[in-house]
Amino acid sequence: MDPTSLRPLGETGLRVSVMGLGAAQVGGLFRPMPEAEGRAIVEGAVQAGLRYIDTAPFYGYGLSERRVGDVLRGRDAATWTLSTKVGRRLTPHHEPAAPNDLWPDPLPFRAEFDYSYDGIMRSYESSLHRLGLPRIDILFLHDIGPVTHGDEHARHTETALTGGYRALDELRRNGDIRAFGIGANEWEICDYALDHGHWDVFLLAGRYTLLEQTPLDRFLPRCLEHGAQVVVGGPFNSGILAGGETWNYGAAPPDIVDRVERLRRICSAHDVPVPAAALQFPLAHPAVASVIPGLQSNEELHANVAMMGMPMPSALWDDLRRAGCLHPDAPTPAA
Repeated sequence: MDPTSLRPLGETGLRVSVMGLGAAQVGGLFRPMPEAEGRAIVEGAVQAGLRYIDTAPFYGYGLSERRVGDVLRGRDAATWTLSTKVGRRLTPHHEPAAPNDLWPDPLPFRAEFDYSYDGIMRSYESSLHRLGLPRIDILFLHDIGPVTHGDEHARHTETALTGGYRALDELRRNGDIRAFGIGANEWEICDYALDHGHWDVFLLAGRYTLLEQTPLDRFLPRCLEHGAQVVVGGPFNSGILAGGETWNYGAAPPDIVDRVERLRRICSAHDVPVPAAALQFPLAHPAVASVIPGLQSNEELHANVAMMGMPMPSALWDDLRRAGCLHPDAPTPAA
């Protein structure tokens, strides 16, 4: 599979490369990312022909957007498609990052949830300023759902699907953006939103992967019915499918470790690296337009590009299905 091949994003007129760049690590997720390294990753992705980049104000509290914009600025606009997110506003913050902060060396801001009409408009304008770019193609409402918000979930969801949605729809109708959707780690909130508006695309992180396929029964078929596309973020489930020990941004529990070991044994029997199968698997579903792994270095970028091009024997998918590692109805890449 050619990682630079393009797929249409529904009826938006946008096309995205089947592999893009998720720029959370560019903002220093879990470890400080030096300026030169962060920019080099974005530059490397563009040079490799990956035409889709996703960022967010939350990533390094503005750091990821700044670095992405610095690389894309001045380039031929036809060579990139960009998404960022709304729903968190950045406000100045002069204290050091907390020891448990996801971003150990961020810009001097903190993020506050605001899914209101005014909050979305202010977030959009602030992102344009940080990026220093003339346009943003796609906006995602960022991290709505009960796992993120707990007891505040209902309040935030109502605000997001009323005032927040109105702002996004206005930006789309005015031609300021080409598409909008929801970016979340929870497929259920995306499924709920399908009944409350016309959405172009959902960025679903970590839920439709080689390890997890629960959206297959309901959400993905409904996306096809509604004409919405899906971008799969976190195809390695926070690292566990790429040789790491984390799942869902924390230590993987024993049952997840056991499932990954079963995947590893079967993939090894077919001389296929687990990360290669993990990158290619989601793209077989007709609702999925792109997969966007996060990258810590250009070495990881080049390895992922190479793994996207690896042939996948059909017997691999058959063996994974027989072992109960794949949903019985999961589409798989052609050999």
